Amino acid sequence: MRHAVVSWSRRFTLAAAAACTLLGLASAAHAAKTELLVYSALEADQIKAYKTAFEKAHPEIELKFVRDSTGIITARLLAEKANPQADVIWGVAATSLMLLDKQGMLQPYAPRNLAKVRANMRDPQATPTWVGMDLWSSAVCFNTVEAGKRKLSTPASWADLTRPEYKGSITMPHPASSGTGYLMVAAWLQIMGEEKGWAYMDALHQNIGVYTHSGSKPCRQAGAGEFPVGLSFEYRASKTKKDGAPIDIIFPREGLGWDVEATAIMKSSKKQEAAKVLADWSVTPEANRLYAANFAVLALPEAQEKLEFIPANLESLLARNDFNWAAANRERILAEWSRRYEAKAEKK
Repeated sequence: MRHAVVSWSRRFTLAAAAACTLLGLASAAHAAKTELLVYSALEADQIKAYKTAFEKAHPEIELKFVRDSTGIITARLLAEKANPQADVIWGVAATSLMLLDKQGMLQPYAPRNLAKVRANMRDPQATPTWVGMDLWSSAVCFNTVEAGKRKLSTPASWADLTRPEYKGSITMPHPASSGTGYLMVAAWLQIMGEEKGWAYMDALHQNIGVYTHSGSKPCRQAGAGEFPVGLSFEYRASKTKKDGAPIDIIFPREGLGWDVEATAIMKSSKKQEAAKVLADWSVTPEANRLYAANFAVLALPEAQEKLEFIPANLESLLARNDFNWAAANRERILAEWSRRYEAKAEKK
């Protein structure tokens, strides 16, 4: 009997030791996982799919996101320059990343698939500091039901939006908060020239109901009937229409403002190898196929698909865009815009 008790006790001790060993191994595996802090302006409804796919491909890395509108993320990164927090920037406007690059905040790195990335969607240096994912462009969300109630005609151009009939009927993103807002302003100034561009925005301002701090919000507002006209971008316009909102999507004939969502590694990151893994993955065909569900123009043309409600010739509708000019003049343009139009900005 005593032998049986001793034997049982020994088995229990061995089992407990084995369990502890397994727990230890599990803890070690968990501890070995590298956590990357990613700053992003990607839409909240896109991040989940991108994060899931990346972590499935690279289970040794976990992504933690800080997400906000482009202007807010850009301002935060610049404010944190003395004590940077982010490891990687994924899905922020190239023109914003160019500002960070001028401050010496980005780590040059050439992702493995760089040769297949469109030349106009990457930093032109041999070892780039940013590499594009996709391109997004301005679009007008026009609520046909609300427009009918107010007897508004359907606009076909940016110029049409200055007609008196649209007074108080238009909502637009604030260019300091929203990358979509800034790409519109930068496009108008380049298309029309600065003098005529500011005159245009003076006239448009008379018809603006509110400047929002999100590029998506104007289209959502138009879709919900809060405003008949929302200046937004093509992804949000397509999704809003697909979700059943009674909107027409208008691509003004003078040309569309646009920018590139891009990836960059922070020079200050202590997790450079893991950051490079994400930068590599961001330009893979797999990643681009995920982007293709949201955008019509991709860094890898091979992965592009025709998006519902977006014209197949979207690239031909884009305005000429000098990224260097847009980045170099951003602070000056935003200061002048704020001086003229801040009174109609929504409260933060």
